[in-house]
Amino acid sequence: MKIIYLASGNAHKLHELQTALDSAGLSVQVLGPDKIGGMPEVEETGSTFEANALLKAYALRKLGPANAYFLADDSGIEIDALDGQPGVISARYAGEPCDDEKNNDKVIKEMLTVPDNQRSCRFRCVLALVGEGVEETFAGVCEGTLLREGRGDGGFGYDPLFLPNESESTFAEISPDEKAKISHRARALTKLLNWLT
Repeated sequence: MKIIYLASGNAHKLHELQTALDSAGLSVQVLGPDKIGGMPEVEETGSTFEANALLKAYALRKLGPANAYFLADDSGIEIDALDGQPGVISARYAGEPCDDEKNNDKVIKEMLTVPDNQRSCRFRCVLALVGEGVEETFAGVCEGTLLREGRGDGGFGYDPLFLPNESESTFAEISPDEKAKISHRARALTKLLNWLT
């Protein structure tokens, strides 16, 4: 059985990946970084999601066994009217220390004068898989519109402001099952599963 160490201590992400692998009939076990000493601090200095995901995957690989795979992800929101910002700095857009509320408030203020027909944006996720002789990245995108105010109390990050093109509900309003079908992360995961298969 192959082992993938996931560069995240998030139990939900571990469960999500294991469930997806099991559903695809793949004999792969997912383990967290706690099994090999914990996730090292990684400075996300890359200018792309690909670069940052690879930085995290390689940082974890240094701690793990040679015959395993290491998977990391990086994701964020790209707003066309802001020239693709926040992009790779989505999680810290309002500066340090920051939180979802401050990040959302900053985006809302910056977009105040942007008309409704020019508020296109997308969530982008990149998964990076590294191992012996392996370095692959898998990108997923979900296109949508940035709302003027948040709706819903589910999800996290910019979810309350993001209205995907395929739904009448924001990412903070839709069910986890629906989100798992159309989200940027789900689409990147599908590409990863196809590659592993």
